[in-house]
Amino acid sequence: MEAYLEAVVKTARQVLGTGFVGAYAAGSLALNAFQPGRSDIDIALLCSDPLGEPVKRELIARLRHSALPCPARGLELVVYTLDTAQSGTARPGFELELNDGPAMAFRQSLQPADRPVADGTFWYGLDRSILHQGGRVLAGPPAAEAFAELPPDELRSLLIDSLRWWMALPAQTEDCPAAGADDAVLGACRALVRYRHGRWLSKVAAGRQLLEAGYRPVEAIEQSMATRSGGPPPSGRQARTFQEGVLREILTSA
Repeated sequence: MEAYLEAVVKTARQVLGTGFVGAYAAGSLALNAFQPGRSDIDIALLCSDPLGEPVKRELIARLRHSALPCPARGLELVVYTLDTAQSGTARPGFELELNDGPAMAFRQSLQPADRPVADGTFWYGLDRSILHQGGRVLAGPPAAEAFAELPPDELRSLLIDSLRWWMALPAQTEDCPAAGADDAVLGACRALVRYRHGRWLSKVAAGRQLLEAGYRPVEAIEQSMATRSGGPPPSGRQARTFQEGVLREILTSA
């Protein structure tokens, strides 16, 4: 893992040259929740100025799984300018996005407009908020300086968007165990903990904190946590009902 992270940073430095500002591990690596065989490697790169298309394509070509094998499910890489990272904007604002890995389909976006609207645009602002709080520095200035926190109202809006996105998935109407339902439930737990307490936790840690606080219903949380150890996920309908409760609290307690 460490050798791979070092190789990503080395490659980024070579491609970006003097425009390289920093590299940060996000997601499960930032929240101390990386699970081999399940987690992705989430990395945010910072550059000093907007990138031209040739540089974007070279970076993608050299960081693809076929060029630099990813030792996890896949790499999710996003590149931002330093100005975007420090702006506190909720907009995607990225220079490029690359998803690729042994268990992840190749996907590239050279600008936010390339990304399908149906896939949601809330991910980026939330990820930068996580990076502000606890991004793991691979190179560059401290994450809290490189990434600005979002204004409370904008962060709340993105949390609401994320819940509504998950709830709109087709599997959320099924009564049988549904793939991804555990992520939907635990993602809602993380959103609620962030909204209530102002801190980002891993999905499982957020679920555990809500259980300790007596949050109900407990079944969806407990089953979703058990899924991480090989148990069946909750049903899509269970996940949707749980998310509806979280969404209701965030909508009505502002």
